[in-house]
Amino acid sequence: MAIEAPKEYAHAVPVRSHDFPALVLNADFRPLSYFPLSLWSWQDAVKASFLDRVRIIAEYDRFVRSPSIQMRIPSVVSLKTYVRPVRTAAFTRFNLFLRDGFVCQYCGSDGRMTFDHVVPKSQGGRTTWDNVVAACTDCNLKKGSRSLKESRMHLLRKPTRPTPDELLNSGRKFPPNYLHRTWIDFLYWDIELEE
Repeated sequence: MAIEAPKEYAHAVPVRSHDFPALVLNADFRPLSYFPLSLWSWQDAVKASFLDRVRIIAEYDRFVRSPSIQMRIPSVVSLKTYVRPVRTAAFTRFNLFLRDGFVCQYCGSDGRMTFDHVVPKSQGGRTTWDNVVAACTDCNLKKGSRSLKESRMHLLRKPTRPTPDELLNSGRKFPPNYLHRTWIDFLYWDIELEE
């Protein structure tokens, strides 16, 4: 399929295929994930539409065409079958940073992140949600393999196991680099409005 600009934009720069991602919503019209934002390429969104797996909710002002059809590029699609969210949060580096807001849990900086064992492994500390925190490289080096007391460092917040909903809400605080106008209502529909 080829991408075609509307006639009024016919003189525009050629379009790259990755320029038109589609926001993917669950059957309840909530994004599958916020960070990273659940996006498909326009090709995957068109394919899912033809396979009758999604509903097209909103479209770009651009078209794709083949020898037999022409259609607008989907900008928001909704799954026809509800995908049950996970019940437990996977213990990954990314989720750890997301739980801690990509902020060092010792000094509050948001620079280059690594992770630190609150109770060092050399002192019997385990690699678990309640013993590992996001840390900047400076604080990680400063603390080393010492306890909080030995290093005279303090945590901004006690580490805990997050729920999937907590990670989802944390991810909403980090808007993606690109937001199409048709996505806004679906990304922020349940936030409190100002009076």
